Amino acid sequence: MAGRRTKMDIINDMLKSIQDKGGRIKPTHLMYKANLSHKLLNTYLDELLTKEMINKVDGKAGNQYIIIKDKGVDFLNHFRKMREFQDTFGL
Repeated sequence: MAGRRTKMDIINDMLKSIQDKGGRIKPTHLMYKANLSHKLLNTYLDELLTKEMINKVDGKAGNQYIIIKDKGVDFLNHFRKMREFQDTFGL
């Protein structure tokens, strides 16, 4: 059985979920896709907003969306490279 996800894993899961939905997702859908509680989702969203990896935008009919920014895409690319490095050397 796999251990708990690290903070980096959770952020990766969130950003990957946004990217997989075309760079834009509703907060509730993100909560389900990243497998987070509402409280944890809001905690991580606040941090990602502060670090300018995501942005919140208003859509039609008052819906709110989370979009990934360039800094978030950069995080995903670096995280993927880090995982490949770990796998290559069995770390």
